[in-house]
Amino acid sequence: MVKNKDIAAKAGVSVATVSRVMNQSGYVKEETKELVMQTYGELANEDKILGQSISTQKANIIGIVIPDISNPFFGEVIKGISKIADQYSASLLVCNTEEQLEKELKYLTLFKTNNIIGLIITPNTDQVGYNSKYLYQLEELGVPVVLLDRGINISHFNSVFVNNLSGSFDAVNALIKEGHKDIAIISGPMSSKPGRERFYGYENAIRSNNMSVNQNYVFYGNFKLESGYEITKKILKLEKRPTAIFAANNMMALGCVKALIENKMSIPKDMAFISFDDVDMFEIMNLNISTVSRPTDLMGEVAAEMLFDLIERKQVKSKAIKEVLLETKLVLRGSEKLIAK
Repeated sequence: MVKNKDIAAKAGVSVATVSRVMNQSGYVKEETKELVMQTYGELANEDKILGQSISTQKANIIGIVIPDISNPFFGEVIKGISKIADQYSASLLVCNTEEQLEKELKYLTLFKTNNIIGLIITPNTDQVGYNSKYLYQLEELGVPVVLLDRGINISHFNSVFVNNLSGSFDAVNALIKEGHKDIAIISGPMSSKPGRERFYGYENAIRSNNMSVNQNYVFYGNFKLESGYEITKKILKLEKRPTAIFAANNMMALGCVKALIENKMSIPKDMAFISFDDVDMFEIMNLNISTVSRPTDLMGEVAAEMLFDLIERKQVKSKAIKEVLLETKLVLRGSEKLIAK
């Protein structure tokens, strides 16, 4: 694994700068980003790796790259992939990037020298070209690729997504229909497809009801529990609190509820709340949280079927790009209510 300190030394920048580039946190000049990533590529010795031939006797292994193994959503997705893989007697090699571009590139480099027969990946971001470059290199080595949940700009890979836009719209529209006018969003990062689309759904719901988006109620998290927790604490300190919160994924929803409980706030009496994605923990805690539910097992199954179709046909890429868009379902359990005070 290429270390940040080695990249910093070769590129002539600080270790902190390299860390910001790899983790996409903080401002870094575009030319510096290019320099850091170019240096990473040189240290990873890409030319040597690409020069190595992959054995024709490939192991029957599917590579899986996900951003957060602690997120139950990905556990359910992997269960769906495994169901199809079992039918082909294939094993899974699961890699967790922890939402870090550096780790994603490390695993993609690893797969170039390991005999996997295909790859299913949820990319860290679609805002840089480095990950797509590595995926194209895998294709050149005969490894088909399928994208799951998140996309990559201007790519020809088959993909499986859900309708984030309509799911988010339905959730926020339900809050508005209950009488809420001040609705906060804990959004995901705008550098990812789900982050952008769920925010746009929030925005569209508000504007379609002849209301204006209050920027004081817009917060951007990173899809992790800690960000939902910290953002909720900020929301509760606002001079004029919103009456409802929409959390754009399950992990941030967990963090949000944790902060609300710590502040002795009742849902929905003190704060209405809807989550994107189901959270089993809420049921255990006897919290009737309304949610945007999506077919997680099915997402994994469809992605795996796409991949094995390419493998069986001995195609690295489809003749025509296939993008499957699965629908979400709004499940209202009462946490969306506006309680008169």
